[in-house]
Amino acid sequence: MNQAILTCALTGVLTDPAQHPVPVTAAQMAAEARDAFNAGASIMHVHIRRQEQGQGHLPSWDPEVAAEVCDAIRAACPGVIINLTTGVIGKDISGPLACIARVKPEIAACNAGSLNYLKLRSDGRWAWPPMVFDNPVAKVQQFLDAMAAASASTSASCVRWACT
Repeated sequence: MNQAILTCALTGVLTDPAQHPVPVTAAQMAAEARDAFNAGASIMHVHIRRQEQGQGHLPSWDPEVAAEVCDAIRAACPGVIINLTTGVIGKDISGPLACIARVKPEIAACNAGSLNYLKLRSDGRWAWPPMVFDNPVAKVQQFLDAMAAASASTSASCVRWACT
């Protein structure tokens, strides 16, 4: 039998809600997740956004905001799999690690190699300055260790990371 697993990325990366109607608050994220869940998605890839007015295009690594958002999604979508993003520029990964520890997602993204994050507008200008998500082996190992620790502290038996 052929089966498909549908994943919904609720916001995308750095999408500005002032330009595109992406969810930011826990209630908005839960409502969009519920629509995707009802349409057949079983995994929600979640980027947590800053909650301050006008800052919803920026990532938040506040573990309490992450918990509020993920709890709201789980309440709206019983049995959904949360795939928490971990993509962060630079060496300081304390924010994503704190979110993993607090939320204990069923899956967390683990970027196994460095990524050039580039986006051009239709007129040829950069949508944002070019960035490199550097993911040296030591950084990847820290994420894997945190994911294993989160997995060990729950009764879940599923794989706890998705390498991209």
